[in-house]
Amino acid sequence: MKSYLLILSVLLFCFACKTQKNNHLQTPIESRKDFSPTKNPKNIILLIGDGMGMGQISAGTYRNNDKSNLERFEVTGIHKPRCYDKLITDSAAGATAFACGEKTYYHAVGVDKDTLPLQSILEEAELKNLATGLVATSTIVHATPASFIAHNKYRKNYEEIAADFLKTDIEYFVGGGNKYFERRDTDDRNLIEELKAKDYHMGNYLTDFVDFKKSIPTKGKVGFLTADDSPLPILSGRDYFIDASMTGINFLKKQSDDGFFIMIESSQIDWGGHSNDAEYIISEFLEFNKLIGKILDWAEKDGETLVVLTADHETGGFTIQSESTIDSLVTVFTSGNHTGDFIPVFANGPKSELFTGLYENTEIYHKMRKAFGWK
Repeated sequence: MKSYLLILSVLLFCFACKTQKNNHLQTPIESRKDFSPTKNPKNIILLIGDGMGMGQISAGTYRNNDKSNLERFEVTGIHKPRCYDKLITDSAAGATAFACGEKTYYHAVGVDKDTLPLQSILEEAELKNLATGLVATSTIVHATPASFIAHNKYRKNYEEIAADFLKTDIEYFVGGGNKYFERRDTDDRNLIEELKAKDYHMGNYLTDFVDFKKSIPTKGKVGFLTADDSPLPILSGRDYFIDASMTGINFLKKQSDDGFFIMIESSQIDWGGHSNDAEYIISEFLEFNKLIGKILDWAEKDGETLVVLTADHETGGFTIQSESTIDSLVTVFTSGNHTGDFIPVFANGPKSELFTGLYENTEIYHKMRKAFGWK
C-alpha cells in the first residue's frame, strides 16, 4: 500500500510540474515572474524582406556559408499574414497591417476595408515629433512603402500615391519612381518642384547616390529617386540600398531629440519569387543580410534602438530539395505568386521581448506602438 501511495505521489508531482511548465510557456511574456521589462526605445527600425519566407531565408543562409545576421537577433516570433478578404495577402494589405494595425482588403494602401484612411505609425510618429523615413529597392510609391505614407483604395494608383508625399513632413525617403513625381499622366504637377518648395533637398538617378549624399544638409528633409521607374536588381548593377539606408539612419538620428521611425524594404526578394528565379532571390537576400549586419551593429552601439525584421508574405512557394548540399542547392517553386505560409519575425534591442509568440500581422503595429510607450 505504501509503495502504491509513493508511486501515486510521484506521478501527481510530475503531472503538476508539467502543468506548471506548460502554463509558464503559455503565459504572456510580460506577465511571467521571470520577465524583466526593458526601457522604451527612442528609435524603431522596421526591416521588411518582401516575399521572404523560410525557404528564402534558408537558401540565402546556406549560400552564405550557413551563416546569416538573422542569427544575431535575440527574439523571434511568427505572424499570420492573411488579409481581410483573402487567405493569401498581397504586399499592400500586408504592409497596411504593419503600418496601421488593421486587416484590410487585397490591394488596399493605408485604408480600411471600407476604404476609409487609417493613420499609420509613420504619420503618428510625425505628430509626436519623431523624425521619419522610408527606403526601398522598389519605387517609393510601391505597395509596401506607400502603406506607411499614403491612403488609396488601389495600390497601382501610383501618381495619387506620389501626391500623398506632399501631405506629410517625412524627413528622408529613397526609392525609385521619379516619373510619378515629375512626368505625370494624370495632371501637369511637378511634385519634385513642390517638394523643393517645402524645403526638401531632392536628387534623382541622374546623380549617383554617393555624390548626392555629400550635399545632404545636417538638418532638414531629403528625398532621392533612384530610378525613373523601378530600380534594377542587384545582379544588374543596383548599388544604393545599403548606403542609402545607413545614410538615412544617421541622418534621422540628428533630426529630433525625440527619436525616429524608419521602414526599410528589400523589395526585390519578392520579385525573384514571382520570377521563380532562385539566384535573383538569393542575391537580394545576401545584400539584405549585409545591411542587417550593419544596422544591428549601429543599433547595439546606439543602445536606444529597437530593430524589427519580418516579411509581408512568402512568394513562390520556394523550397530546398533533398538532393541539395550546402555547396549545391537544388530548389523548386510551387507558385508564381504569394503563398499563405506563416512568416518569421525577428527583434533586437529595447522592448524586443514584445515580439515573441504567434500572432496576427496587425500585432507588429501594436507591438511597435507599445514599445514606443504610446497610449
